Amino acid sequence: MSSDLSRRVAAIWRIEGARIVATLARIVGDLATAEDLAQDAVAEALVQWPREGVPHNPGAWLTAVAKRRAIDGWRRAQNLDDKYRLIGADLTEIVDADWQPIDDDVLRLVFAACHPSLRREAQVALTLKVVGGLDTESIARLFLVSVPTMQQRIVRAKKALSAARVPFEVPEPTEWAARRDAVLSVVYLIFTEGYSASGGDVVLRTELAHEAIRLGRVVNRLLPREPEALGLSALMELQASRFAARVNADGDAVLLADQDRRRWDRSAISRGSMLLDRADALARGRGPYQLQAAIARCHAEATSVETTDWEHIVLLYEALGRAAPSPVVELNRAVAVSMASGPLEALAMVDRLRDAGALRGSHLLPSVRGELLSRLGRTDEARAALLVAAERTRNEREAALLRRKAAALG
Repeated sequence: MSSDLSRRVAAIWRIEGARIVATLARIVGDLATAEDLAQDAVAEALVQWPREGVPHNPGAWLTAVAKRRAIDGWRRAQNLDDKYRLIGADLTEIVDADWQPIDDDVLRLVFAACHPSLRREAQVALTLKVVGGLDTESIARLFLVSVPTMQQRIVRAKKALSAARVPFEVPEPTEWAARRDAVLSVVYLIFTEGYSASGGDVVLRTELAHEAIRLGRVVNRLLPREPEALGLSALMELQASRFAARVNADGDAVLLADQDRRRWDRSAISRGSMLLDRADALARGRGPYQLQAAIARCHAEATSVETTDWEHIVLLYEALGRAAPSPVVELNRAVAVSMASGPLEALAMVDRLRDAGALRGSHLLPSVRGELLSRLGRTDEARAALLVAAERTRNEREAALLRRKAAALG
């Protein structure tokens, strides 16, 4: 099999995988079984497609093959009649016909993975694995745990869902509150991975980000008066508005200061701003997603880095640090402080984080520290910090950018 076909199959799975697994989970009622069926279908594609060519609608092909494998399994289990009635309406005999997935299948899968029987860490990890398509190593980095620990966590979560016979459906409204925060967290992290890929050789995974935006819109239809759901959608729209300017023609990252703001999507900025206004109009105080959306709106409305209201952004980060304290928030606040007050005060903030052992092993802290040291004229230290950041990131494009910045220091 050619490497080109392997890459194409991998790309198809990144785009279609969540919907395929979600559709199968709804049918067979078990996440682990759905994943196994989907992977069996991919394995069959790797055998057939080199001989017969990639079908017109590969997602439909994979789904139909997986469904047929499910029927074969039910037949062997002597339980075919009841299962036929469940699957009959979904199975199509023409596998390359237009595929029209049910819009809410992925959301059903998210709600199932966020079942209250699981701990929050397991809910988020499992959904990132199945819906976000992240590999276990990437998820382990997000949680700052070892890969074997994360593997065990995901396996246990799947077994717990199977044992609890969790239905793969959007729960009744009375059950939404128990899962709301986890669902919003998952959608946010899926978008974050799409906005800034944690590994690989691409800066953006736009298909993942746009799926998160779609899920956010569905959640807003379910919870039209939930300010944080509106705030999350506002944040995603505002951040996605910069996609066209965030990479150059070669696919390399373009820093905020160098982006052509004429390429920013003004309609997405308008949508995000209106969503934030709707959230604020509910007058229940700004939560973490609303505060992040407000920060994103400050950037979106500025005509340049120099005209950005950095003082207001610092205040918003201070509020965010009180609402959802984390080292990443403090690091971002340091960046804003550097723009509002200068790099010296910001460097002291970053060094306090470093001395406290925050973000150990992450590329984020040495990356910011290198920028601040460079602005202070401490060139050797800046170069060393940027090279450390380049070694730590798993994204090849980001690593290359950090190495170029280090080399430019001479």
